[in-house]
Amino acid sequence: MDTLEFIQASKIITICRKVYGAQLEQLAGALAAGGIKLIEVTFDQADPDCVQKTTQAIAMLNEKYGDQMMFGAGTVLTREQVKAAADAGGRYIISPNTDPEIIAYTKELGLVSMPGAMTPSEIITAHNLGADIVKLFPSGWLGFKYIKDILAPISHVKLCATGGVTEENWGEYLDLGFVGAGISGRLCDKTCIAAGDFEEITRRAKVFADITSAHS
Repeated sequence: MDTLEFIQASKIITICRKVYGAQLEQLAGALAAGGIKLIEVTFDQADPDCVQKTTQAIAMLNEKYGDQMMFGAGTVLTREQVKAAADAGGRYIISPNTDPEIIAYTKELGLVSMPGAMTPSEIITAHNLGADIVKLFPSGWLGFKYIKDILAPISHVKLCATGGVTEENWGEYLDLGFVGAGISGRLCDKTCIAAGDFEEITRRAKVFADITSAHS
């Protein structure tokens, strides 16, 4: 299964910010145990060492869980970050914005492109530039009324909901035709991680996985 097919089959991408090393390894194991197979390691743009930290994290995850999960980079804003993620074994590039140069370079390197967009013009622009999936961001703040209004004219674009996706609303996104979701707070809960409560992470992952199965 290629990267795009794997993403569309797995659907849920856990967004991991500022989690590295042993904690990230434990988190990945807990997510895998709950049926989640995709992790996005974000570049912390405020950290001057973000390229090194993110690429080391992606490489570690690939070594430990590459046989059952697939990893990519998030908050990707520069060509350097695209290349670094690719060299570390990242398979998909996710950004908060639509940048023609980032989309083109991502595709040039053979990776899946997932830029962020909010308005119909941004979504169509990203799609026309070659994005494989467009991240609708921030989905939760936009709300379902807005989302339903824009879906009719852009039903041909693969959309991934990011921002405010929870166990309570994930099923509705699936029913509307979204191919995936980026989830941070519920699956990369810093309180659970700090407490070492990875069983709770697995429990939540199973809930999301069960909802996905029920709506497939």
